[in-house]
Amino acid sequence: MPQTTIGRGNVVYDWLISPTITWSAATVGATTTAELTATIPGLQVGDYVDLYVQNAAMTTGLAITNVRVSAANTLAVTWVNTTAGGLTVQTGPWLMNIVRPESVANLVGTAS
Repeated sequence: MPQTTIGRGNVVYDWLISPTITWSAATVGATTTAELTATIPGLQVGDYVDLYVQNAAMTTGLAITNVRVSAANTLAVTWVNTTAGGLTVQTGPWLMNIVRPESVANLVGTAS
């Protein structure tokens, strides 16, 4: 009888933190995107991260287009600057929701 493997998506950890983030660069150039990194102790590859500006407004013309954990303890955020001048990425405070699934390997699909 054929077998089917069902990916499990149980959450092992789900927590909120409010760090002040020091980015790898301070600005994003005019009309471009840039991936900036920051050290966040405890992050693991496979964690899902939601990132929110806390107690402030996002800089006009600057937006987050992608958030990922690129290596252990390393948050990588891709920013887009839609203006004609360089914009500074704020250091915080930020609110991060970090979700760690039970088994990342079972969540990653492969083409058949």
